[in-house]
Amino acid sequence: MTIFKRGSVYWFHFWQDGRHVQRSTKQGNPRVARQIEAAFRTALAKGEVGITERKKAPGFKAAMQSFLEWSEQQHHQHPATFRRYQVSSAALLKHFGDQPLDRLTTDDVERFKAARAMECKTVKGKEKGSRKKTEQRIMPATVNRELACLKALFSHAIKSDLPMSNPVSRVKFLPEQNEQTRVLSFDEQVQYLAAASPMLRDIATLMLETGMRPEEVYRIQPENVNLAGGFLFNPFGKTKAARRRVPLTAAARNVLSRRMTSLETPFLFPCEIDPARPVPKVNNAHDRAVKKSAIAPFRLYDLRHTWATRAAESGIDLVTLAALLGHSKIQMVLRYAHPTQEHQTRSVERMEQFVAARQIEELSLKQGAIEGMIQ
Repeated sequence: MTIFKRGSVYWFHFWQDGRHVQRSTKQGNPRVARQIEAAFRTALAKGEVGITERKKAPGFKAAMQSFLEWSEQQHHQHPATFRRYQVSSAALLKHFGDQPLDRLTTDDVERFKAARAMECKTVKGKEKGSRKKTEQRIMPATVNRELACLKALFSHAIKSDLPMSNPVSRVKFLPEQNEQTRVLSFDEQVQYLAAASPMLRDIATLMLETGMRPEEVYRIQPENVNLAGGFLFNPFGKTKAARRRVPLTAAARNVLSRRMTSLETPFLFPCEIDPARPVPKVNNAHDRAVKKSAIAPFRLYDLRHTWATRAAESGIDLVTLAALLGHSKIQMVLRYAHPTQEHQTRSVERMEQFVAARQIEELSLKQGAIEGMIQ
């Protein structure tokens, strides 16, 4: 008897009359799985069940199309997830073409990873629709997102009862430099906002005043804004912590109030092409504003890091900061809050003054006790 584990359940397989038989026992206990296999073999011998032909694996293009259609429906509450898979699929389709899905091995995936890591980024050319290569290598994070997409594709195919294993599960992702220390100074903030377009300026201001994620700001709807109460509710997010009440500063209230005054769309930041949807991203506007302002490059997401750092330096405790950022774990806050060197220096100076004061206090108490004993 031959059983093997796939995920959390056991499968069995054997050959019968020259044909391969493979089934899931839907059990996580190996002893029960063997009993189910034995019962199936007996039923097969008695003619009570038949052998189903091995399900033919689709080509890579068809499998990717099916996966993206499923993702669009499955992640309709999280469109960023679907868009990430959609973007990652381009490189995967270019590399694997239309090879049969069940022929792809771990070595094939490793070759894709190595080839992509050596490629250079492309940017839009001067002519419409044209692109040109740069000298900058593709970031490890980009390759890892593509590997994650490929892994999810195979998992989807396996859940559709295709008899195969997931070759990506044995591939080690590339190391990433996730630490982000880019925090804007107040001078940089002024220059950046002055160079930003009206929509980008409002989005950036809300991020700097609330610490919200870009996608959360894009999807703000008027019914979730309570200006009188001084907060807005974010109903989106993969975790309960992400779906949270966000306090508003005066600057944030001013932006929201102005946006809601002449609102004709369901979102405060509508898509230019389809006003019934929120703006998908403002990356191009952000890049133009950074270039125009002549400050050091930074990501739009760094505005969230900037808010978190300022919040930590102002004295907000980590538990409260995690809740405000929409994190379920305090450890995640450490990736966002980056105290400046000046703040660290002031903190050490305060500690030095505290220690000196305690030393004087203890010496004074000790001296007083000695004098009391003498008297």
